[in-house]
Amino acid sequence: PRFAVAMTEITAAHRTASAVAPSGARLGDRLRLLRVAAGLTQTELAGDRFSKEYVSQIERGKTRPTQETIEWLAQRLGVDPGFLASGVSADERGRIETALARAEALSANHEYADSLEEFQKIRPAVLGIASPELEVRVLAGEAWALMRTGEVKAAIELLNRARSLTEDAMFSDVDRAEVLFRLGTCRYQLSSIQTAVGLFNEALTLAERAGLPSDRLRADILHWRSRCYRRQRDFEAAQEDLERALELSEALDDARAIARIYFQASLVAERQGHWVLARKYAEQAKAQYEELTDRATVGRLLNNLGGINFLLGKPEEAIEQLNESFKVLLEHGSEADAARAVSSLAQIHLRTGQVEPAEEQARQALSLLGDRVDVIDEIGNAQLV
Repeated sequence: PRFAVAMTEITAAHRTASAVAPSGARLGDRLRLLRVAAGLTQTELAGDRFSKEYVSQIERGKTRPTQETIEWLAQRLGVDPGFLASGVSADERGRIETALARAEALSANHEYADSLEEFQKIRPAVLGIASPELEVRVLAGEAWALMRTGEVKAAIELLNRARSLTEDAMFSDVDRAEVLFRLGTCRYQLSSIQTAVGLFNEALTLAERAGLPSDRLRADILHWRSRCYRRQRDFEAAQEDLERALELSEALDDARAIARIYFQASLVAERQGHWVLARKYAEQAKAQYEELTDRATVGRLLNNLGGINFLLGKPEEAIEQLNESFKVLLEHGSEADAARAVSSLAQIHLRTGQVEPAEEQARQALSLLGDRVDVIDEIGNAQLV
């Protein structure tokens, strides 16, 4: 057939395009170089499927072809569709996606420092292949790890870049909702609660109208928005969001999400003065996280249970749980979480008249917290003690 390219010519075309149009070049530039290297005119490449003008528009960057069109053009040119689309072969893209998945898994396992290191290693490779969808993944993942390690403002910068990228038509409303959700969590960490609620509202609207599977994302948005409502003391709205999130999570059979909702339900009940109910929810959450072998969250729940038991008139049990929480969080959690546990101990010792250990523990909490902008409330509590 006239347009069949011999294997040596395919290899030469691929090499020519790689050399002249590096991976950071536009798709249109690669298409033109591959077409010329294959000895085809725009009319010949278009065949009976497209017009010469359409091929010209792609090459000049005036339009972006669909994935189906990219695959058809790549077949005509005898090259890998991934190379035509992003300037990188399927094998190389696969290696990058594997590295991204590893970084995301570390983050899911609360190993945020290691996750951050992996994302920062991957980012130059992702930027080098000019793949917007992979760039959004690495920006969002790195931002989440930064937020979890206290670098919230740096996380917002990355997420704003991701947000601008997702305005492109190649992204779905679910993609946009994911980025807005992460921005909302950062604003929550900075105590910009009203801004966070606005971002969560926008994210939820996008996810619901997308017509794509997004139950897990919607549950996450509702869970975090409930935290905002709790901070605003709108406990009815917080409870309503948790009930909706629980329904979605149970339908997904997502044990971790269900445990997280029980944890938040405990905090809402505690703020309302329903301490027995708060303890019940916290114990349910703790049992779930123990099954998931999530020691860091078990440590945070022990801190919560210690505070509840103190309110229920059980200071000895509370101190025991808080000591255990501090020990677990130093080993498996973050310094900020460990600081919260020792700060809780300080408050209980102060309230029971044990001034010297209270001061010592409060100073220990301040040392662990440093000058993190996302834990100002806890720094304030320790300074008060």
